[in-house]
This record gives sequence, structure tokens and C-alpha cells, in this order.
Amino acid sequence: MPSNTWGRVVFRIFVILLGIFQGFGQADYLSPETNPASFESAVLPDGSFGKYKLDSLDLYQKVDSLMSLAIGREAFPGAQVLVAYKGEKIYHKTFGFHTYDSLSPVAKGDLYDLASVTKITAGLPAVMKLQEAGIIALDDPLSETWKPWRRSSDKSELTWREILAHQAGLKPYIVFLSDVRHKRKPGLKRKFVRTSASTRFSLQAYEDRFINRRFPKKMYRGINKSAVSSDKTYRYSGLAFLLIPEIVRQQTGLNFDTYLFENVYGPLGLSHTSFLPELRQPGARIVPTEQDTLYRNTLTRGWVHDENASLLGGVSANAGLFSTADDLAVIMQCFANYGRYNGKQIFDANLVEEYARVQYPENENRRGVGFDKPLLENASQSLNTAYPAPLASAKSFGHGGFTGTFVWADPENQLVFIFLSNRVYPDRSHRQLYELKVRTQLHQWFYEALLAAQ
Repeated sequence: MPSNTWGRVVFRIFVILLGIFQGFGQADYLSPETNPASFESAVLPDGSFGKYKLDSLDLYQKVDSLMSLAIGREAFPGAQVLVAYKGEKIYHKTFGFHTYDSLSPVAKGDLYDLASVTKITAGLPAVMKLQEAGIIALDDPLSETWKPWRRSSDKSELTWREILAHQAGLKPYIVFLSDVRHKRKPGLKRKFVRTSASTRFSLQAYEDRFINRRFPKKMYRGINKSAVSSDKTYRYSGLAFLLIPEIVRQQTGLNFDTYLFENVYGPLGLSHTSFLPELRQPGARIVPTEQDTLYRNTLTRGWVHDENASLLGGVSANAGLFSTADDLAVIMQCFANYGRYNGKQIFDANLVEEYARVQYPENENRRGVGFDKPLLENASQSLNTAYPAPLASAKSFGHGGFTGTFVWADPENQLVFIFLSNRVYPDRSHRQLYELKVRTQLHQWFYEALLAAQ
């Protein structure tokens, strides 16, 4: 047996013993539930426009004008933009309010529902750490760590690389909320959702929504049975990210959020990043998302907007993480530094570089491993067709979120760009954020200003 295989066997025996000792994942001695801010907060050092000879007046005027237009067109009620250059925060400004009634102005320390940005700030860091520990390898089948797929005719050979690069042919999405709602009358099925907690209904999804603790297994079965396309082309899918927290628990003996706290958020000093902020960050200013009419029947604030993540109890790798612009700037700067931050190597540099590389360009798939990437011919695109800014380098990477979030790191140009909004307020039909190309235009202007100063 090869030595690396022996290493994995020994590690997994250790994990089993650890799970027995700790109660199979109930390792709450460092859990965010009980210790959400036991480390010193990190923040990027302040820089200035003057230091890099940027034309700040012209840039400020253009940014202010576009953001005012976007708020007026109801692209979002409020937002904030943070830009870092060479590891220093050179711009951070807030705009508008939490809602259109103009009662709560946006503040720099506000928490946002990151939606799919969770994939690269929770799901991907966990996978990287599993790989560093020798538990997985990118070209291993996921079925090696997810037993239900081992006998699946269409999933047993799907690798982590294919799945995370959205090249595996997995179904894009499954609406598990359909299983919870009555089909012929309004309301939710009591066998799955109750309005008060009990031993059976222990997964809190909202103030008065408690999910049957067995429902996640029903979701896993749905994913296990889902069809896989035989056409191996780029097809975005978030299904595997719903499985990652349980894979982490089974392989390490730690709950997903505890694992991230110990291995990523704690070492980076991300004291304002967590799942379930209504429970774990009491008193925090949390920006609302949607006025929900199907599931929670109220304004969603402090609880994950994504219904699938909610039905898992709010802790998932596809959505559910909440954070601030400052915390996001730190983790994206860490990625831009290929895993190094504040003198510490948080992630293996070679891993970050590999994950940030386009994996299947021959299939017209721009994606890295988990990370989104620029369009393959992005530099030649107009502002209306580019993604992200045309001036973003081919080595850059990031991700966007359904709620109106966007983060991007460019190691080549040493630029980190953070955009946070709640464009789904009051409902998800608001698409002016996309139609006005707000994020792409802002991103491009900062590149232009930096290049003009060089």
C-alpha cells in the first residue's frame, strides 16, 4: 500500500477515535456558538489614494454618481464598496440604507448574507484544509468520502475537481422547499417544520421555524438520486456544496462551522464572520434580504435567505455565511497572497494557485476549482459583455452571490474588490444591479485609476 494511502488510513482512524471522544462532532469547546469572538479581530491596514498618486476626485465623483443612480433605480436600497491595493485598504465607503424607508443607513460594520460567496469563503477553505490533511485529493472521486455515491452508476467516478469546477454534469439545483410546502393549500407540512423547538425539531431556520432534524438526510437522498448529465460541459451546480458540511463532520469529527473557526476564521482573525448571526452575533447590525411570502412570511433578517441552506439549519457550504466588508477583504487578501496573511501561511500556496487556475478551458469552462474566473476572452470584451471588469487579469478570481454580493482578488495587479448589497430587498425580482452593470463598472474604474497612476 503506498505511503500516502497509509497516511490517510491512520488519519481516519484518529478521526473516528476523536469523534467517539468528543461525541461525534459536538466539539463545542471552540465552537462559534459558545465562543464567537475569542480572538483578536483582523483588518487590512489603511492606505491612501495619495500614496499611489490616484486621481481620487474624479474616481469619487464617478462612483458616487453611479451608486446614486443605482439606488434611485432600486437596484438596491444600500451598499458598500471596499477596495484594497497592495494589501492596504484604499477605499471603503457606504451608500444608502438597509431598506427604502431610509431608516437605517448602511454602516461599514454591517453584516451581509453572502449567498453563494459562501462557496469560496466557507466551502472551499474547508475543502482546501481537507486536502492539506491528506483526506482528499482533487482527482479522487468524491465517493471516497461520500459513501452513498460508491454504488451510483452515474456518480461513483465524479472527482472533486470536476464537481468544484462545475464540469461534472450535476443538476444545477433542487428546490427542497417544494417538499416542505403543501401542494394544494397554503402553509408548511408539520412533519417537517414546526413553530417551536423540540428534540425532533431542533434545526432553527428562523425565529419561529424549526426543521425536523432528519430533514437533511432527506435532502441528501434527493441529491444522491438526482440525474447526472452525460454531456460533460460547464454546468453550474451547487448540490455538492450541500454535502460538504456533512463530509467535513464525518471525516474530521468536527461540525462544519467549528472546523472553519479553528482552521480558517480564527487564524485569520475574522471575528465578524459566522453562520446564524442572529444567534451567534447578538446585537450585530444585519442587513435584511427578502420579504419572504412562501416560507417565513416576514422580512428575512439575520437568517439565511437561501431556502436549501435554511432547511439544513442555516449552516451550509452553498450559502448561509454572513460577514462584513472588512472580514471579506482579509480572506480575499489572503487568497490574493496565495494563502499567506499577516506573516502566517493559512493555506498551502500551491493549493491556492491550483484552485485559482482555469481547469477545463478546452470545454469553454472558465471556472477554477470552486473559484469563478474571468470570461476566457474577457480582456477583449466591452464593459457590457465582460465578466468581471475587462482589466481584471486572467489570474484573478472570486465569486458573486444571489443577494447582491461580489468579491474578487487579483494577485497580478494586487487588487481586492468587495461589493456588498441587498439587491433582493424587497424581493428577488429587482435586477437593476445586473442591468446597470454596477459591479463591473465600479471594478473597471478602480483598475483604470490604478493603471493611470503607474
